[in-house]
Amino acid sequence: MEDSAVPSGADSAGKRGRPRSEPSHLAVLRATAELLQEGGLRSVTTDQIAARSGVSKKTIYKWWPNKFAVALEACLSDMIIDLRDPDTGSAATDLRIVLRELTAFHAGADGRVLAQLIGEAQFDQSMRTDLHKHLMLAHRDTVRRVWARGVAEGQFRSDIDPDAAVDVLIAPLLYRHLVGHPHLDSTATDELVEITMRGLSAQG
Repeated sequence: MEDSAVPSGADSAGKRGRPRSEPSHLAVLRATAELLQEGGLRSVTTDQIAARSGVSKKTIYKWWPNKFAVALEACLSDMIIDLRDPDTGSAATDLRIVLRELTAFHAGADGRVLAQLIGEAQFDQSMRTDLHKHLMLAHRDTVRRVWARGVAEGQFRSDIDPDAAVDVLIAPLLYRHLVGHPHLDSTATDELVEITMRGLSAQG
């Protein structure tokens, strides 16, 4: 099986053959995460993963169909960002803090790898499903929780669909991250939040 084969998602790991060795499984994920940080998704090969992890290429292919599936599981294991809900007493302030943390994540090394995975996921539904289920929904849930608190406190408009509000808040950050222009940093985040909040605020 070639590295260029269509990925089938992280959930396919370990479903065929004898039960996998957990230490070897973790070694493969750790090695893959390191290689992704060093050279990016396209440059990583299964041979490199096998050499660094000490797990044979044959065994790797027994657990995953290709390098993309390994990379996806490695990233989902290594990248999980636990967006905290600061609950400062001001939902508007909380949103700024949460979105700044999200910006820092996307601007860092993990975020760059995530962008590459999102690109590959456009060609495979299972990859999109895994990314959405295990990473994107967690980010959205935190923002949505802060939004709901702001609505209950009268800080945000109650006539806006919560999912639409979350999209409006997160989408500009993802756009700038994936397209690369304009530059995404904390200053850009604050500007985007300020512009968005004018339309979402109950006092707007």
